[in-house]
Amino acid sequence: MEHLEFIDKDHFELNYHRKWATGNLSRYIDFCWETDFETLLNQHAGFSDVLFPNIGYTYLINLGSPFVMQLGSNKFEVKSEGFLPRHAYITCHHTIGNRLFGIKFKVCPIVFEKDVDFSEYRENIYPLAYLIDRNVVQLVKKASSFNQRVRIIFDHYESLLDRYEGGLNYVQVVTAILQECIQSNRYNISIEDAAIANKISVRTLQRYFRATTSFSSKQALQTIRIRQAVIKLTSSPELFRITDFGYYDYSHFYKHLLQFTGERYIGLFSPRAIRANQKLL
Repeated sequence: MEHLEFIDKDHFELNYHRKWATGNLSRYIDFCWETDFETLLNQHAGFSDVLFPNIGYTYLINLGSPFVMQLGSNKFEVKSEGFLPRHAYITCHHTIGNRLFGIKFKVCPIVFEKDVDFSEYRENIYPLAYLIDRNVVQLVKKASSFNQRVRIIFDHYESLLDRYEGGLNYVQVVTAILQECIQSNRYNISIEDAAIANKISVRTLQRYFRATTSFSSKQALQTIRIRQAVIKLTSSPELFRITDFGYYDYSHFYKHLLQFTGERYIGLFSPRAIRANQKLL
């Protein structure tokens, strides 16, 4: 059987449901998502898709048959739920019967109620059932539609926000910095200046970043930087300029891209591969 690897920019739009968080909740949650593979798996017995590094975490709830996820060279069979760090690229192997629901957290998902050092959770898929109220998980599994599942999750976390938000100033500091960097497309900001602007020390600000993202400030910002660059490269290759993202030259960008994708997938983003995949882009 022939195995093909290519960039399909429409895959995560056409074969996934997605609902973005809004308002105050968007500082903590990016979106909820659910696979919609019926058409695709009617055409193919199985396929894999790849998630490249990001900040934050995903909490997975399995709504179908067991599936396989691969972090680096380590493969894990996921039968129920799992807490998924987004610090490395992840390969998901899908077959008929798979259906997944996920919550993409921008920052650690239980800062509201529990004191957890999330920097310890980086290299595995963790069956941390205590991270989400079990009653909420059961309601999600019993819900009849994606929209109902989203409402259950958003209502739950909005109620936690109402209860605990006054004590989460450090999360607001970090998410405000991240949002400003994305909006201005500047990722080499002075952490010293950011600390002064927030009337805290650099050491305190770094502690805030690790508590919320498990990254240092530099690691978090550089991960977002290369993700934004890759999105632009694959969606509008004719408009992509490395200087728009603060890279000195192509070798500087390529080195960062290699760190982002790993050796296996770097070839998909070469200028020749991008041009060859114009129909897929």
